[in-house]
Amino acid sequence: MGTCSFAELISKDWPEGQDDVPEVLAQAQKILFVIDGFEELKVPEGGALIQDICGDWEEQKPVPVLLGSLLKRKMSPKATLLVTTRPEGLRDLRLLVEQPLFLEIEGFLEQDRKAYFLKHFEDEDEALRAFDLMRSNEALFRMGAAPAVCRIVCTCLKLQMEKGQDPAPTCLTTTSLFLHFLCGQFMPAPGDCPDHNLRGPLRTLCLLAVQGTWTQMCVFDEEDLRSLGVQEADLSPFLDKGILQKDRDCEGCYSFLHLSLQQFLAATFYILEREEEEEDARESHTRDIGDVQKLFSKEERLKNPSLTQVGYFLFGLSNEKRAQELEMTFGCRVSLKIKPELLKHKANLSENKPFSETDTKEFLYCLYESQDEGLVKDAMAHFKEVSVHVTDTFEMMYSFFCLKIRNVTPDGAYRDFCLAFIGKKSLTRLTLEGPVQGDEMTLTMLCEILRNKQCKLKLGFHSVTAQQWADLSLALKINHSLTCLDLSANELLDEGVELLHTTLKDPKCFLQRLSLEDCHLTEACCKTLASVLVVNQELRYLCLAKNDLGDSGVKILCEGLSYPDCKLETLVLRQCNITRRGCEHLSKLLQEYSSLTNLDLGLNTITTGLWFLCEALKNPNSNLKCLGLWCCSITSFSCQDLASALISNQKLETLDLGQNNLGNSGVTVLFEALKQKNGPLKTLRLKAYDYNLKIQKLLEEIKEINPRLTIEYNVAGTTRLSCC
Repeated sequence: MGTCSFAELISKDWPEGQDDVPEVLAQAQKILFVIDGFEELKVPEGGALIQDICGDWEEQKPVPVLLGSLLKRKMSPKATLLVTTRPEGLRDLRLLVEQPLFLEIEGFLEQDRKAYFLKHFEDEDEALRAFDLMRSNEALFRMGAAPAVCRIVCTCLKLQMEKGQDPAPTCLTTTSLFLHFLCGQFMPAPGDCPDHNLRGPLRTLCLLAVQGTWTQMCVFDEEDLRSLGVQEADLSPFLDKGILQKDRDCEGCYSFLHLSLQQFLAATFYILEREEEEEDARESHTRDIGDVQKLFSKEERLKNPSLTQVGYFLFGLSNEKRAQELEMTFGCRVSLKIKPELLKHKANLSENKPFSETDTKEFLYCLYESQDEGLVKDAMAHFKEVSVHVTDTFEMMYSFFCLKIRNVTPDGAYRDFCLAFIGKKSLTRLTLEGPVQGDEMTLTMLCEILRNKQCKLKLGFHSVTAQQWADLSLALKINHSLTCLDLSANELLDEGVELLHTTLKDPKCFLQRLSLEDCHLTEACCKTLASVLVVNQELRYLCLAKNDLGDSGVKILCEGLSYPDCKLETLVLRQCNITRRGCEHLSKLLQEYSSLTNLDLGLNTITTGLWFLCEALKNPNSNLKCLGLWCCSITSFSCQDLASALISNQKLETLDLGQNNLGNSGVTVLFEALKQKNGPLKTLRLKAYDYNLKIQKLLEEIKEINPRLTIEYNVAGTTRLSCC
């Protein structure tokens, strides 16, 4: 609106009541004026809100003058005034109002957020899992006070769960969550190329976001779009997905789903490579946008608090894997040349000035947000000493990510480190790397931690000998809350398993996850482990990867697994020297009653042993949901057996056949089987090939029949983690 009277302003959306305005204003003490979103108010420079204010509700004035008159209590001074604003508008508001009463509205409380998740997810267990994941990231959980952020989190995690993906890594950082949310709305189907038509709209959207961030705008009208050379058609893909929204109360106005999403897209602007023609066309449109140095300037961030979060997101987007996800989704080109600038301006490397405690914590958080160990290493190489006062679990998490605790010296410091955890309920996971076998006092301290009934640690030890395990096993009998133990890469040997046997058979042992990967175990220990599986009803996960168990060892393990009281769900036998005969033993187990739902046989030369596993998959007694056969020397010869198993099986959700030379003929047989029905399979992993036209056509047909199925491809030379 241009110039109008106060009476015309308040009756703008109430034309039938225009004649009643004098009567209404005459009873000012009964009126409540609500100005919602003060920070969205666009006011010309020069103090338009406080100049030429008036008290005559019939006098024609510019709208900013009328609002300033209301806020300064010149207009309708007896009325009650309620103003809502984000923190960035608070400073200007303080200059206008006298003797205000400020109330901070925190948004959703924890129980409100939980209720939102339960309403959004159809499955209660999935809802609670997603909620716990958001709560594990304090920064993300704080953002969740806004319903829009809860919507973003729920949408993102639900989509991942439906695809059978693990959502936990997504919630490690706020950047990964917002990135997965954005890309999840436009993710091309497996095997498809990215939609290059999205490249231009994404750059336009990011330009709008970064311009709004620097000018502290979160609502954009048609004039704002014109000034940036933007048309509504440029934004339509994001309007369709609700990432950008039309304002319901103001025609021709737009806003992002949430301010944090605008900040994320503003950060994305800095890593997108612009086309040559864009450089000239939009040079005049970016004059308000600061560079990286200005973005991390304390002076700028004091004036514009939103820049702080943009900086966090920018560090998060400097991760190469995340950049690739953007490229694969939108077909855009991303440049990570910005990395040195991030370190230069955030770490003040050029100024060589000492950090305050606040600066240190913020810098460590930025590095954590990146999840880039190379960047962390480069950054921390400039510091000889770092002092951090950790006040909560989240600060400890991001500090430990940057300050790796390995080979701590002198020994006394290691002991003090151990003592600090006694009685601490909040710490739930501790991994000690480096040799500790020479320090008996350190192990004594660790045992004292475990004996404390308040200890909730999940422990991971490296370089612990069998003799030292005797002390640790005694502590485990006392501590009933320990549920996760990782002894990977220890020379535990078969003798050490004998000591472990005593602990695991104790009725008071509540271990649920045990990893003995690469512990130099042989067939000789399998009888001991089998006897544990017979009596232990708590153990759910057992990893024996990289141990020479052989087919005979597998046979002995299957004897223990076949007992009805065994509750083991996941068994990892990756690289255990298992052949065709071992598959036969496992097949018999799976066709009887077995609690196993996840089995990883990767890096075993099973070849034709796949036939036995296929027989198990055909049997309705098999409960397998995940079968890992990565690099198992499987050829096209076995694909017909596997195809018939997939047709009849009703439970298998994940099948990893990566790095097996199935060839075009083998893949064709599998795809023909998948085309026949919409089965339970959600994820199929294959070795990457240049597939022929017939296979590509089959793939398109499978997508139509079973849109939930994701087919992933492993590139030669890459390693694959356990699917279990």
